Amino acid sequence: MNRIAYFFTTFLPEVRTELSKVTFPGRSEVISTTMVVIIASAVFALFLWAADMVIVKVYELTFQLFGGGA
Repeated sequence: MNRIAYFFTTFLPEVRTELSKVTFPGRSEVISTTMVVIIASAVFALFLWAADMVIVKVYELTFQLFGGGA
């Protein structure tokens, strides 16, 4: 019973107090940070694609040089 009383008398009022301190970003801030995420994702995707292509070419060259390829 002590935990239930604590929940209603202490915890919930503290939650309400903390929620009143929360600020939400404006529309322009959401749009700008979303664009940053999209651009960064595209840059990383291109980098990983290029790195993958380099690794594949190195493996193909290695197999050709040492006769392990088909």
